[in-house]
Amino acid sequence: MLTAIIAIISFIIIFTGIIMAHELGHFVAAKLSGVKVEEFGIGYPPRIFGVKRGETIYSINWLPIGGFTKMSGEEDPSATRSLASKSCAKRALVLGAGAIVNALLPFILFSVAYMLPHDIISNQISIQEVAIDSPAEYAGFMPGDAILAVNGKTIANYDDFRRFVEMNLGKEITILVQTEHGTQANRIVTPRWKPPEEQGRIGIVIAIDEDSEEVMHRSEPFFKSISMGVRETFEMVVLYKNALLGMIIGNSSAQLTGPVGIAQITGEVAQYGISPLLELAGFLSLSLAIMNLLPLPALDGGRLTFVFIEWIRRGKRISPQTEGKVHFVGFVMLLGLMLILTFQDIVRIISGG
Repeated sequence: MLTAIIAIISFIIIFTGIIMAHELGHFVAAKLSGVKVEEFGIGYPPRIFGVKRGETIYSINWLPIGGFTKMSGEEDPSATRSLASKSCAKRALVLGAGAIVNALLPFILFSVAYMLPHDIISNQISIQEVAIDSPAEYAGFMPGDAILAVNGKTIANYDDFRRFVEMNLGKEITILVQTEHGTQANRIVTPRWKPPEEQGRIGIVIAIDEDSEEVMHRSEPFFKSISMGVRETFEMVVLYKNALLGMIIGNSSAQLTGPVGIAQITGEVAQYGISPLLELAGFLSLSLAIMNLLPLPALDGGRLTFVFIEWIRRGKRISPQTEGKVHFVGFVMLLGLMLILTFQDIVRIISGG
C-alpha cells in the first residue's frame, strides 16, 4: 500500500512538473509575442480557485496531473490579440516553445542527478555464445571473451554495453576484450539495423558474472556533472532517433505505455532514490518534447504543420473551422489511444507484468 502511494505521489509530482515546464514555455513565449493569455492553470478543471493578475487568471484545478495555457483565439484570427492573428514566425515560436523547454530540461535534470549521491552498479560481462555468420564471428569474438570497453570507454555493466551498441547502429565500433588466456585485443564490428531473429545486433549472447557485482555510492563534482548531463541528453536523442528509424524500417516494434504504466515505472524507480527519479524525469521530458513535435493533429507539431502550410501558401491560411475540426478529431483519437494504453497497462499489471 505504501509503495503504491509513493508511486502515485512521485508520478504526480514528476508528470505535473514536466507538463508545467512545457506550459510555462508556451506562456512566456505568448507574453513576449503579445498574445493574450486568458488562463494559466496547474492541473485540469474543474477549478479550485483562481487569481486574476492583469488579463490572465492563474488557477489551481482539481485534476492534479499536468496543466494548461489558454490563449486567445488559437485558431481564430478575429479574436482580440489572438494567437492566430500573429505572424507565422511568432506562432511557430509560441507553439514550439513548450517542446523547446522540455528538450532543454533534461540537461538540468541529468546534471543534478549526477551531482546527488547515486549508486553505480558494475559487473563483469562476457561472451557466452557467438552466432554463426554474424558480425561477431567475422570480427573474431570467441566464447569466454570478457568485454572491457567500447570505443575507448570503459563498460561498467550490461546496460552500458547495450547502450553503446544501440547508439552506433550501422557504424563500426571497436570493442576491447580480454580473452580466456588473459590477453587483450580490439575487435572491430558493425551493429546491424536488421539482425536475424534471436541473434541481436552483433550476434552474441552475453553472460553476466553476478559474483563480480560491485555497488559504488558516489556523487560527481559540479562541472563534471554538467558535462555528463549534456552528454547524457545528446546520447538519449541518438537513442530516440535510432528507435524511430528502427520502427520505420521495421526492425523493432513500438512499445507504448500510458499513464498507469508510467506511474508503475515511477514507483519502481522511486525505491532507488532521488537521483534515478530525476533521470526518469529527464527521459520523460525529452519524450514529451519529441512526441509534441510530431505532425499529429491536436499536438503542437500538428498546429505547427498548419502554420508551415500557411507559410508555404504565402499567407493563405486554412479556415479556422477546418483547422479546429482537424484538431478535435486528433484529440479524440489521442484520447482513445490513451484509454487503450491505460486498459493494456492495467491488464498487464493485474497479470503480474
